[in-house]
Amino acid sequence: MELLSFFIGFRYFLYLRKKRGDHIDSPNRLWIILGAVVGSFLGSRIIGGLENPTQLQEAENILLHFYQNKTVLGGFLGGLAGVEIVKKLINENRASGDLFVFPIILALIIGRIGCFSMGVFEETYGTATNVPWAMYLGDDIPRHPVCLYEILYLLLLATILKFTKQNYKLQDGALFKIFMISYIAFRFLLDFIKPHYTFNIGLSTIQMTCVLGLLYYLPYILKARMLIQTSHA
Repeated sequence: MELLSFFIGFRYFLYLRKKRGDHIDSPNRLWIILGAVVGSFLGSRIIGGLENPTQLQEAENILLHFYQNKTVLGGFLGGLAGVEIVKKLINENRASGDLFVFPIILALIIGRIGCFSMGVFEETYGTATNVPWAMYLGDDIPRHPVCLYEILYLLLLATILKFTKQNYKLQDGALFKIFMISYIAFRFLLDFIKPHYTFNIGLSTIQMTCVLGLLYYLPYILKARMLIQTSHA
């Protein structure tokens, strides 16, 4: 499902690029995609490897530990860093993320279907709960189906983003920023109902990463009008 999500997500990106056009020329777009891929790979492994300090300390092979652990959130922020570094190197000043938004959402949904199918054998399950919609995911304990929560949230977010794009004039890059802010905030809250290593401040590695991500986007959060204009398109 992970490979399928990458394949379908990228094909959807190519379809949207052909249909809507791209204000960034092909050579620069190729470099941007390369920066996103490398940054995502490194970010997902670094943050994933830091999720459980106890396992990290006990790991016999540190590099293997980081390679085997990954997280989508780290991939997003690492990809963002990779793109920004590449854009600096090639002197590309135009926003480049809007075309990726809906392909990313589609790929995420496909990936989360795969995570949900793995139950407790993939570290994306929820904490024990007695809510009416709790599910048994393989260990005879009723749990929050957090993968389904994320899928529903992504569908709702995609609907809101599509409505916003169709009815408001957005600055270049605004759609991607809105998506990132929304997803990072959601993941911060979702981690409260996921089992994880918790530091003394009451937060997990993922949640602290979310805080850093939101701080990066703080200027846009404080000045939402920078992203969405009041006049209709």
